[in-house]
Amino acid sequence: MNKTLSFLAIPMISSIFSVAQAQSKLKIDGILVNEKSEPISGATIKLSNTGVTTSTDSEGHFIFDRLSAKTYSLEIKAFGYGKHFMEVTVKDEETHLGPIIMKDQSESIDEVAVYGKYYEHYKFDSISGSLRLKTPILELPQNIQVISSDLMADQQVFDIVDGITRNISGATRQGHWDNQYANIRMRGSKIPAFRNGMNIEASWGPTAEDASMIERIEFVKGPAGFMLANGEPGGFYNVVTKKPTGNTKGSATFNMGSFSTYRAAVDFDGKLSKDGKLLYRLNMAAQQKDYFTKYNYSNRVVIAPVVTYKLDSLTNLTFEYTYQGSTYLANGNYTFSPKGFADSDISNDFFYGDPSMEPGKLRDHSAYIYLDRKLNDRWKLHAQMAYFNFDMKATSTWLTYMTAKGDMPRTYSIADEHGENRFGQISLNGEEYTGSVRHRILVGADYGNKKFWGDFRDLMPKDSTGFAPIPLTPLNVYNPVYGIPGNLLPTVDRSKSVKVRAGGSNYVTSTNYISFYAHDEMAFLEEKLRLSLGLRYTINEVVGKTAVSDRTDKAFTPRVGLSYSINKSTSIYGLFDQSFVPVAGTDWEGNAFKPVRGVDLEAGVKKEWMGGKWISTLSAYTIARKNALVADPDPSHVVNGVSFQAQLGETRSKGIEFDITGEILRGLNVNANYALTDSKISKDTKEENVGNITPNTAKHTANAWLSYRLQQGVLKGVGFVGSVQGMFDRAVGTTKESNFKNYLRTDGGISYQKGKYNISLMVNNLLDNRKLLTAGSTGAANAKIAGSVNYYSYIVEARRNFRMGITYKF
Repeated sequence: MNKTLSFLAIPMISSIFSVAQAQSKLKIDGILVNEKSEPISGATIKLSNTGVTTSTDSEGHFIFDRLSAKTYSLEIKAFGYGKHFMEVTVKDEETHLGPIIMKDQSESIDEVAVYGKYYEHYKFDSISGSLRLKTPILELPQNIQVISSDLMADQQVFDIVDGITRNISGATRQGHWDNQYANIRMRGSKIPAFRNGMNIEASWGPTAEDASMIERIEFVKGPAGFMLANGEPGGFYNVVTKKPTGNTKGSATFNMGSFSTYRAAVDFDGKLSKDGKLLYRLNMAAQQKDYFTKYNYSNRVVIAPVVTYKLDSLTNLTFEYTYQGSTYLANGNYTFSPKGFADSDISNDFFYGDPSMEPGKLRDHSAYIYLDRKLNDRWKLHAQMAYFNFDMKATSTWLTYMTAKGDMPRTYSIADEHGENRFGQISLNGEEYTGSVRHRILVGADYGNKKFWGDFRDLMPKDSTGFAPIPLTPLNVYNPVYGIPGNLLPTVDRSKSVKVRAGGSNYVTSTNYISFYAHDEMAFLEEKLRLSLGLRYTINEVVGKTAVSDRTDKAFTPRVGLSYSINKSTSIYGLFDQSFVPVAGTDWEGNAFKPVRGVDLEAGVKKEWMGGKWISTLSAYTIARKNALVADPDPSHVVNGVSFQAQLGETRSKGIEFDITGEILRGLNVNANYALTDSKISKDTKEENVGNITPNTAKHTANAWLSYRLQQGVLKGVGFVGSVQGMFDRAVGTTKESNFKNYLRTDGGISYQKGKYNISLMVNNLLDNRKLLTAGSTGAANAKIAGSVNYYSYIVEARRNFRMGITYKF
């Protein structure tokens, strides 16, 4: 009833403000072109004296409507072009600016590379089209932070696992199967992975995206009910892949580093036809990388072609395919100890596997089709479909128990997985006016089908204790001896597909969902005040192995946001948002997980400084999260190294987050953040768990990345970077007090940039901290084994190491 009343109030509010303000039909329109008279799409145009922002369409057109008769200042920014400012006086009903020619910065590439890059490429004014909304980040009633591909390149990160979270307040990565997927947490929960606006989260996935295919990564904090694909109450991260720009350009990058690391990546962007109707983008990368742990390695190949065909001046059709293949010896880099976390008596290069074990092979295919149709100057239609096919053939090892002396007998098992996901989205996005009230309307539907099969059977016969260890002297963590005789490890029988083999286990899941969504952002008082109202309806079905594991759920989730621009560079906002997230998979007993329900209350202030060169965001939130999913805290629920998940009753998280990004002073660029995250279990079937810290959370996180490049003199183009990452008051497992080591890492580097060339050296873990832990848990002694003791498992980061990169842009 309350939801219905909320939407009935929309026309009433609109009418009141319509009467209060005079109607106006004045407008400004124009078209951006380069010096070859080619249209420039995706440019940002801002009316500086009002704060209203728009962007150019595929043909370079833009329009500002419902204006008053006065003089406006236009600020125009486009990738690869110099900033353009102009004054426009509106007198007549329509002010047609005609073609506005932007100067290509490539003519002065030395200056662009050294001076013009940072705040424009580190700081974004708008979110990507895959997030649907047209409102600038400064005016959105939500905390959204963006990581650019330029920042990733400067930090020499190779994939989504590789240090990305340092750039976002409150985001932490929990190491696990690092060769396979990222495990990122924010605001007290694991957040799902999106790609190009679609929720592609899987049981053990998706495959960690390679940096070569990434244009930007958007961290959306809070439920984000404006998204058609459901988001977690803690938020999500959206990987935006590279698309054709219509500009002919490219780059080649070569990296090398510690632990026999070698990498090459190329990026080609251009036109396949002279008339510019057929565009392409091709990214490829190949990588050989050993780990700091003995014998372990991960070799990767990425091929990502994208083709766009302009059917006409109003319609684009885009095809995108991505292949990621990797071969590795062990999926993770765990260490085990009978004494505690970060056991100083265990070498940093300890490896829990063996070079005799069968390497794992991961093959990941994904394909997208996008259709964009401009219906008129105000309305656009977008539709996309995607298909994901993931396959992994691997083996796995894990300990069965541990002795006080550090002996750990190991199991050996199959670790085969297969996943198939299908997605579809359609949305209609446009602007209309009721009197002087501007409406930005989004309606659409979203469909998803996710299927997963897994085979994790033992390959060794069980002994008298009921376990299946490798019949060999146990590996000792303090004096490891490697080299299992080949005849002890059986050949894996894969004559039947994993879909058939998984049928006898609980590792078969299928989830189907469809949702419908409507959202209206209304702007009042010359667009200084913005009210957002949204509602989503979701139907979700989980098909399990048994009737117990089948579920069908339906839910309405509303959203209300309010944003006010104090001036053209400062806004404040408040948000009420709910979420409903279907959860694939089953618990230890084979029961299907219930959907996660969340309620978020949030408020914040955003401010741009020094003419928009850098931005700061301060936000405070409280989130109630029901059916929270965590790693199963029962150590007996680990089978051959594969752990299960469990659902808590409810967690409550509250916190404060602060981010700054951009050019603080000429040549000095900063990405810094701090977060206070207080997340605890508020309801649970076990009373003793109430008040416990939500597992795998850090109460305090603080990060800073500083980059300074000399602007003049004989050393012009030389740059220096420094980074500090910190996580404090951390908790793992079941605890009411912090019980995990603090994390403090420092990095530093030097680079030289001139013209089309850039060479850089990064030293990670500069102070050689050997106790940098990314994940940890505890295991109980095995009651069936005499001499078995409680143990600790954890992942420690690499000791001091370096990476050197050379980039040529053409």
